[in-house]
Amino acid sequence: MARPPLPPFTAETAVQKARLAEDAWNKRDPQRVAQAYTPDSRWRNRAEFIQGRAEIEAFLTRKWQRELDYRLIKELWTFAGNRIAVRFVYEWHDDSGNWYRSHGNENWEFDEEGLMRRRLASINDQRIAESERKFRWPLGRRPDDHPGLTELGF
Repeated sequence: MARPPLPPFTAETAVQKARLAEDAWNKRDPQRVAQAYTPDSRWRNRAEFIQGRAEIEAFLTRKWQRELDYRLIKELWTFAGNRIAVRFVYEWHDDSGNWYRSHGNENWEFDEEGLMRRRLASINDQRIAESERKFRWPLGRRPDDHPGLTELGF
């Protein structure tokens, strides 16, 4: 099943692909998100190595059970052919009410059908006060008029 936009990417389609990924992750539906990856997709997420949709789904389920009120913004960094690099920031809190801002970057590689076959993510967590939060839209998709990372000074 094809997942447009398809490679090779242009500036416009790379931005679109990044926003589609952001929107999907902000919905926090592990099964739906996992469908954007090849059945044998390989990930490195921090120091965790994941392979295949079942492991992706299990990972995301654990992630969103721990990272509460998760809100994410992704921004295109660069692209070429079937590869895209993005930077991202997300905010969340743990079950004790401690807030965090996680900063990172991802390198993505897609197959010809637009499914991601490789995702390499490096992420650092910063503890923040609730009053320092920047991502305050209702849970779900970021509104189109909400500033992106550059506009927010990240």
